[in-house]
Amino acid sequence: MSTPTKDPWARVRAATPARVGLGRSGTALLPTKHSLEFQYAHARARDAVHKQVDLERLEDDLAPLEVVRVNSAAADRATYLRRPDLGRRLDEGSRISPEISNAPDIVFVIADGLSADAVQTHAAAVTRAAIEALQEFTIAPVFLASQARVAIGDEIGAMLGARLVILLVGERPGLTVADSLGAYITYRPEVGRRDSERNCISNIHGQGGLDYATAARKIAWLTREALRIGVTGTALKEDAEVLGDTAVDMLPD
Repeated sequence: MSTPTKDPWARVRAATPARVGLGRSGTALLPTKHSLEFQYAHARARDAVHKQVDLERLEDDLAPLEVVRVNSAAADRATYLRRPDLGRRLDEGSRISPEISNAPDIVFVIADGLSADAVQTHAAAVTRAAIEALQEFTIAPVFLASQARVAIGDEIGAMLGARLVILLVGERPGLTVADSLGAYITYRPEVGRRDSERNCISNIHGQGGLDYATAARKIAWLTREALRIGVTGTALKEDAEVLGDTAVDMLPD
């Protein structure tokens, strides 16, 4: 009677959500269980990209915060996915005259991005926690931007005369997590800002990612530092000793 062979990949799989050492089943590429799990994860990722955020529900989740809805220049989801440039700019109907801006310290923008699930599940809670942590500043109404990418926050911030924009966006879904939220912080927002001029806090989700309190703490620390020294991006690094956590990710749009 042969003894079972010890699985050499068990320790690796226990340390990462990545799909490693899954084995084979006869002539199949993967055992049926793992093949079905992969197909399910792929379907979730596709759904997250193509779904629409329920804006009514999101507004309810944000209440009693004042909310303003805007749209990007991408008229629909298909156009948004094909034309990233249109997702970075507001449509004509969403622009306001600079004369009626109120020059707040901070404006929060929630953009649907590439994961409706991330925005629907996490955005309201993170926004609330971050606003609570930043009460000493003047904060504009929360903007909900449809068919929107990161840079749309620059135009919104500029038209309000805001000193800083905090944009929450659904990150590109992966085959491990389909509902990851990202937060992008940009000092002196204006159209044409480079990705290197932003700070990003990524992987806000409930499957081993940042929890809401930690994300809000990071957002608040970076915001205060940005407003104190007048810069975001590569020139502003998270102080891990102060925050007691790892460094902030710097990710492009």
